[in-house]
Amino acid sequence: MGTTLLTDSNIFPHLRRTLCTSLFASAHVGGYRSLRHRFLYKACISSNTDLVDLVARRKIMTYTAAISLSLAPIPSVQQPAKSEESVLSEWERVYLPIDPGVVLLDVAFVPDDLNHGFLLGTRQTILETKDGGNTWFPRSIPSAEDEDFNYRFNSISFRGKEGWIVGKPAILLYTSNAGESWERIPLSSQLPGDMVYIKATDEKSAEMVTDQGAIYTTSNRGTVSSGISGASYYTGTFNTVNRSPDGRYVAVSSRGNFYLTWEPGQPYWQPHNRAIARRIQNMGWRADGGLWLLVRGGGLYLSKGTGINEEFEEVPVQSRGFGILDVGYRSKDEAWAAGGSGILLRTTNGGKTWARDKAADNIAANLYSVKFIGDNKGFVLGNDGVLLRYLGFSGMNKHVYNAYFFASICNYNLPILAIAKLSMYNLALLSDPIGSRNLLKVLAQFFRDKN
Repeated sequence: MGTTLLTDSNIFPHLRRTLCTSLFASAHVGGYRSLRHRFLYKACISSNTDLVDLVARRKIMTYTAAISLSLAPIPSVQQPAKSEESVLSEWERVYLPIDPGVVLLDVAFVPDDLNHGFLLGTRQTILETKDGGNTWFPRSIPSAEDEDFNYRFNSISFRGKEGWIVGKPAILLYTSNAGESWERIPLSSQLPGDMVYIKATDEKSAEMVTDQGAIYTTSNRGTVSSGISGASYYTGTFNTVNRSPDGRYVAVSSRGNFYLTWEPGQPYWQPHNRAIARRIQNMGWRADGGLWLLVRGGGLYLSKGTGINEEFEEVPVQSRGFGILDVGYRSKDEAWAAGGSGILLRTTNGGKTWARDKAADNIAANLYSVKFIGDNKGFVLGNDGVLLRYLGFSGMNKHVYNAYFFASICNYNLPILAIAKLSMYNLALLSDPIGSRNLLKVLAQFFRDKN
């Protein structure tokens, strides 16, 4: 039955005429009257009677419902059903072919091909995608399997087709062909600490950081030379370390009682006492160059101004008592925070206010890291193999997205698969008077801007 419905070419004229009529026939708001007539005349002119429209409308509901059901994925034992809230969120869960106990640690994409990326984790986990992160498959690297070690791959970075991976125990991998093959670079056994971060900086060059504060630069595809001596004036290790786009670092001590910063040209790390009673969980850089700071127990603070500043202001967040573990900025205004028990928070004003997204409320996992690659590609990494992929609807909210959907239906022959993808939600929206009025307002603005 599904195949027969998909190949019926009569659906398009009925769909365009019926949806446009349903949207605009009952609009009596004065501001939309002239727009409505112009739009109907241009895209939905028809001499059919109301009876024909009624039959067509019923036919459309039957078609779209059947299409949605026929295209629904076959249930899998390892893929629990997604809740409705998750479907309508800006994030979706991606199921991975790995053991449940794996903790995901980092993700990166090849700059020349943003569909091609790699995902790292504990238990020697390396996954690869070639469709932008929709699906992932395990990747084996023979040079990393010669010894009886179960590597923890901590960090990955690309510059052009050159890529680097570091892990624990000490291991450094390099590729010059966008990850088609990887070679192992020998490292000194005297390396202080475990490598926790790497950043590709130039051709055949990268910057590495250990959890004891040593920063090293690699050149000529593996010749390692020391950049600075490291934080040798205290006993301990870093809990987290984050790098800004211009090469500055901020790190949190393992106990969380102080933090350190380093800028290019400085000989040593600079320590800073925390001005907050609770211990520091994590720190990082905002898109405007300032600092964000997370404390244990769920507190979020932002530094005053830009650059390195020891004055912080607390921002109210709804963490439900769970700790916030990371913050990732998609743009200067929009950022996402993630934490324990599936906490997801979003700001659209640079961090002044935060609202909770319920996308991961039903996921029993801690979300450790938020990564954005450009404006429209993002991931949240968690334990137990949990990976969330950013949808974002290209920066549009649900009403705007659906407005564009209906506008495309009425003006162009949109592919049937795209129609089916949103059919059930759009039909529900049409049956909701408030949703229909909101959609009508957005449509009016859409065509006002377009014309």
